Amino acid sequence: MTDKNQNEKKQIYEAVRLFLERIGEDPNREGLINTPDRVERMLPEILGGYQEDLSGIVNGAVFHEPSDGIVLVRDIEFYSLCEHHLLPFFGTAHVAYIPDGKVIGLSKIPRIVDMFSRRLQLQERLTRQIADALDTSIAPAGIAVYVEASHLCGIMRGVRKERARLVTSAFRGVFLSDVEKRRDFYTQIKKDEADD
Repeated sequence: MTDKNQNEKKQIYEAVRLFLERIGEDPNREGLINTPDRVERMLPEILGGYQEDLSGIVNGAVFHEPSDGIVLVRDIEFYSLCEHHLLPFFGTAHVAYIPDGKVIGLSKIPRIVDMFSRRLQLQERLTRQIADALDTSIAPAGIAVYVEASHLCGIMRGVRKERARLVTSAFRGVFLSDVEKRRDFYTQIKKDEADD
């Protein structure tokens, strides 16, 4: 481990101890004595998206394939941290595209969602970043991204509305210009609800 990494770990450790003291806790009591270490080890896991980039995620998994139908990955679970309150928000993303001669490996779409969600975020930005990343990777004829999430900053504090969920969407290409394509996308992401 480099001196820089050791210094960063120490700074996080000290910041967590200071936080515990400032809220009136004793960082030396049994239940909290290892909390600064746990938080320091947790942060790279939940904020690991800063250590990833799009080219590393895609890693050449783009294939030439003629197709004109919707390619959809539904129900991609994610979690993130609201950049305004550092509280979690979590939900599902549905990501679709209409190929224009190229397709991307199936696992790459959930990994793109993970990369951007594992950063301090706004849901609106997260939705746009997913669409932009897919556009950069394969330049499809159309992109549709629909994200629905619960935000603990609106559940635990503030308005305290437990069932409120934020819905955001981003459309590119034919999904933006063709109402029927957009309607087909919405039908496909809601299919299970209709079947129940």
